[in-house]
Amino acid sequence: MTSPLTDTITTLSATPTPRLTPQQRLDSTLAQLSMTDNSGAQTGSGAASGTTAVTKGELIEPIQRINAAMQAHGIEFDVSDESSRIVTRVIDRESGDVIRQIPSEEVLAIAERLEEMQGRLISLEV
Repeated sequence: MTSPLTDTITTLSATPTPRLTPQQRLDSTLAQLSMTDNSGAQTGSGAASGTTAVTKGELIEPIQRINAAMQAHGIEFDVSDESSRIVTRVIDRESGDVIRQIPSEEVLAIAERLEEMQGRLISLEV
């Protein structure tokens, strides 16, 4: 069974790439995923607009599949309710305690406050 995610991962792993930072690899993968719709067909809207908004609902099913695969390794992904950011947690497999969360709760709170203040910090006049 193929999906846009598995097709992109297969393509990326088969293509030799120069040394990229993890953030650059993530951005590249997300850019390629945004150019395919759920049926795997290429769409032109992602490339034309430059960015596409992914809703929280669209992320639920892929995150559940990733969590099922990574559960044995003690890694869990989630989407923050407040900011809709992806949160990664390293979990102790024996006790179930969170060892580390990225981004931390404090960083998520700061990001939320910055989003609230964004309209107050920059005033654009047309």
